[in-house]
Amino acid sequence: MSTLETNLVQPSTGTTLTLGASGDTVALGTGASSSGFEAGIASVQVFTSSGTWTRPSGITKVVIHVVGGGGGGGAGRSSYNYTGDGGGAGGLAIKFLDVSSISSSTITVGAATSEASVDSDGADGNASSWADGTNTITGNGGGHGDRGGDSIYRAGGSASGGDINVTGGSGSCQPQGSHTDANKASGKGGVCAHGFGGGPGASIGSNSNNNATGYGHGGSGGPTNSTGGSGAPGIVVVWEYK
Repeated sequence: MSTLETNLVQPSTGTTLTLGASGDTVALGTGASSSGFEAGIASVQVFTSSGTWTRPSGITKVVIHVVGGGGGGGAGRSSYNYTGDGGGAGGLAIKFLDVSSISSSTITVGAATSEASVDSDGADGNASSWADGTNTITGNGGGHGDRGGDSIYRAGGSASGGDINVTGGSGSCQPQGSHTDANKASGKGGVCAHGFGGGPGASIGSNSNNNATGYGHGGSGGPTNSTGGSGAPGIVVVWEYK
């Protein structure tokens, strides 16, 4: 095997340097640095509960998605055939970050809300965040849906610290209708901008489908004399690059 020793190899024209021909394999020696050769996405860490992000070896940059939890839907009333309002969706923050000098970050993930009991308001959604001591990236939880009869639109959660900050969709009020109609639909939950699947609680005349699914979406209001839907939990996703 021949050995070529040089301090610099560069193209004679243009900016493209080609190593080897079609079908050839270009290999690095044992222990040699691969600087530039393996750049690109290397791994993903997904947090569905709070914890600590630790930078893997060789990772220099990340793209972080922070999604707040959805608000819970308000419950239906036990009288007057009032149905509940939907909860707002959680906020979304997306951030590109150089982590060359960051070894770890505290991750907070907003938990799902519980179903609201009959005649009660839903619960506000819980915030999610990334906090490394220098950067704080937050998706706040969506607002709660009100119990039947109050008819108030609740805003989605705000977001901050990202390159992109998106407020979650608001929950819907209970539809207007006759108070003699025990099967009328409730207010629908708000939609999160990046809920990674799933959806808000459905606006229906029964209590079988009003819990939100996926991440960040709001729960639907409860039908008459029924519980309000639970808001979906938040999530933090870290895309890691060399």
